[in-house]
Amino acid sequence: MKSMHEDIEVPEITVLGIGNVVLQDEGFGVRAAETLDKKYDFPDNVQVLDGGTLGMELLGFVTGTQKLLILDSINGGEPSGTIFRFAGKQVSAHFQDKLSMHEVGIQDVLALLTVTDKPIPEVVVIGAQPFAIEAGVSLTEQMAELLPKIEQRALTELAGWGVPYTLKKNAAGLSLHTVAEEHKE
Repeated sequence: MKSMHEDIEVPEITVLGIGNVVLQDEGFGVRAAETLDKKYDFPDNVQVLDGGTLGMELLGFVTGTQKLLILDSINGGEPSGTIFRFAGKQVSAHFQDKLSMHEVGIQDVLALLTVTDKPIPEVVVIGAQPFAIEAGVSLTEQMAELLPKIEQRALTELAGWGVPYTLKKNAAGLSLHTVAEEHKE
């Protein structure tokens, strides 16, 4: 499907990790998307994106997608570590209580797509209540321990949408808790 920028072909399904990776657990959605991207091969009709703190700039990457899975840290007013799933009307209700500026951006993208008669037919948000939102490029240990659960929930969601996936051959030795790995020869 073509995006608003007609030269960009947008896949049918988008997995979008959002968050600020320099604020510890706030970067959880980005880390979850990185996990999926590094560990699994998906068909060509699926794109996995690090949306970071981009707002309206995401428009060109999601306009035309039919199913959007957003991975995020979520301020749901529950104890830290609580896992959430929002779908349908729950998604817009979730974005009413914004945890950070990146959520303002994705809310604006979804609203603009609706106003311009290009809404994404199916949007699901999966995430967890953060433990800490302080300066730091690593997730807290507790939040990092939630990554496998979110990974499985995302894979279950994708499977429900009919998306096959395979584990990448080099996925076994990856460390997904650091910003960059040191290469040793």
